[in-house]
This record gives sequence, C-alpha cells and structure tokens, in this order.
Amino acid sequence: MLNYAGLNAIKLLFTTAVINGVLAPPLILIVLLLTGDRAVMGDAVNSRPLACLGWLTFAVMVVAALGLFVAS
Repeated sequence: MLNYAGLNAIKLLFTTAVINGVLAPPLILIVLLLTGDRAVMGDAVNSRPLACLGWLTFAVMVVAALGLFVAS
C-alpha cells in the first residue's frame, strides 16, 4: 500500500524512530516528576532506587537525543 502512495517504508520507519527518540526524554521527565510527588501518588510514590534508575534512564535518553542532533 505504501508503494502505491510513493512512500518508502524504511524511510518512514527510520523517521518515526527518530521522532520517538526525541519525544521520549520529555515524557520520561513527566513520569518521573509525577511518580516522585507524594501529593499525586500518595503511598505509591517511587522508592529511592527506582527514582535513581529513572533519572539515569532520563539522562541516557537526553544524551542519546543530543547525540542524534550533533551527529546529523
């Protein structure tokens, strides 16, 4: 179906992966801020090790997204 529309499926897959990689860090940040807020989460707030893992993941994703822009 994509061939009939004149679209390259591989190029579209690559583009959506780039968009996903760029949008992931802000979304991870929102999740981290909400799950670390006791007023929002109550007793289900993130534990310290889980919060540290989340912030590490956020940092890795930011570096990867910045690396994408620097390399291109």
